[in-house]
Amino acid sequence: MSKNEVPGTAKKGLFRIIFSRTGIILLLLLLQIGTAVGAFCYLEEYITYIYGALIILQAIIVIYIINSKGNPAFKMTWMLCVLAFPIIGVLFYVFVQMQFGTRFMQNRLSTLRIETSEYMQQDRDVVDALWASKSANAQLSYYLSNQLGFPTYRNTQVRYFPLGEHKFKAMITELKKAKKFIFMEYFIVEEGYMWGTILEILKEKAKEGVEVRFMYDGMCAISMLPYNYPSQIRRYGIQCKMSNSIKPFLSTTQNNRDHRKICVIDGKVGFTGGINLGDEYINKKVRFGHWKDTAIMLRGDAVQSLTMVFLQMWNVDERRQEDYRKYLTPKRSGLHREMGYVIPYADSPFDNENVGEEVYFHILNHAKKYVHIMTPYLILDNEMITTLTRVAKSGIEVIIIMPHIPDKWYAFVVAKTYYKELIEGGVQIYEYTPGFVHAKVFVSDDDTATVGTINLDYRSLYLHFECGAFIYNNSEIDKIERDFQQTLVKCHKVTLVEAKNRSMFTKITGQVLRLIAPLM
Repeated sequence: MSKNEVPGTAKKGLFRIIFSRTGIILLLLLLQIGTAVGAFCYLEEYITYIYGALIILQAIIVIYIINSKGNPAFKMTWMLCVLAFPIIGVLFYVFVQMQFGTRFMQNRLSTLRIETSEYMQQDRDVVDALWASKSANAQLSYYLSNQLGFPTYRNTQVRYFPLGEHKFKAMITELKKAKKFIFMEYFIVEEGYMWGTILEILKEKAKEGVEVRFMYDGMCAISMLPYNYPSQIRRYGIQCKMSNSIKPFLSTTQNNRDHRKICVIDGKVGFTGGINLGDEYINKKVRFGHWKDTAIMLRGDAVQSLTMVFLQMWNVDERRQEDYRKYLTPKRSGLHREMGYVIPYADSPFDNENVGEEVYFHILNHAKKYVHIMTPYLILDNEMITTLTRVAKSGIEVIIIMPHIPDKWYAFVVAKTYYKELIEGGVQIYEYTPGFVHAKVFVSDDDTATVGTINLDYRSLYLHFECGAFIYNNSEIDKIERDFQQTLVKCHKVTLVEAKNRSMFTKITGQVLRLIAPLM
């Protein structure tokens, strides 16, 4: 229900849900599932032959899973499903592997990456200077540039925002300055003060002739926005679309959400971080206590990568050729050494590269003194657990700040199953007692940090479209670390005794859900 609508009775609310576009989509999905179950019942007399064929197929699939590429945690979960549920598990795995929509998106994104590669070339002088400064970061730069097309930049000013309301204020200021174009891509958009304020500016800018493109994830159509919301926004002269819209067909592509948060203005200024377009992100609305979130603003050469990342996603379902040259970032003259190095990067579930996790591994593996982390979720694979504990056992301070008031109870009970192992391995875990931490921050050794959209969970690391910025030798890193320390003062340190003395319900629920965590 829109915030501008008068609340109705529960009966009217239920009626609206049932007969809305969302209700129809859910009904069609249930009909597809019902049809599959009906077909199974109809073939019941042939069940012996079908079951025998499925057992053979089950063995083939298990062998295939063992020998396939991919994270062992996903393999184990799939094998558990296939072995525990011979019929449903086998059919579900075959269904997932035969997704033509996934292959189309993978091929389309690969094409778009080639199209934009001309505008994502690495400046050799920047890399040479980075090799002279810190060879380990130069190796990361090589991986991100040569393997994925994300160059390293200098001449880029970074501004860190320790709260959503600070970022919101700065973004409003920059949006009002727009002269050529505004690109916005967000995971969550919800009607209210924050989005209403931004929308009014976008309307005015569209009237002035500024090109405005706005894209949000299709999951918003389930409960936050009307399904036809893009057509409503287009009336104001704003180009608008849903990324990966929810459709009434069973498809695994709908599991790959666009979790990015990007705002680019005239190719000169770019924003990213954890902050969506909803009032709780700027503490205008209280949902889970005080909402702690972070973001960064880039001004300078590195903004060009954010522009191209946006245009790649925008053009997934477009047929016309994009004129990328219209949106290039004006290069700054001279060399501003005090700005250090910035690498904006993006992650896709279809490129066979775990970019976000690799950046996190890099920071952990090359830390000398400390690694400080803020994340709302903690659902880890074995490689991340091993790395976090190995680094801590090596005498490096590893601290993770988690929420004390969770937004998803099931994710929180799964997170708590890792507490004991991490604490015994030397990792310190704190919970933010005023409320909910939605920040996604790694900061290390006073010289390295990354801020973006990537949580420490399977969905962010493997299933979603994500983005972030790796920052090295920039003065703003000091502000990121100071913010971490100021946040830490408001946190409660979780002891080993607390980690062990969870309630029986929490223990059992967490352990059961952990079995299927890679598919959650």
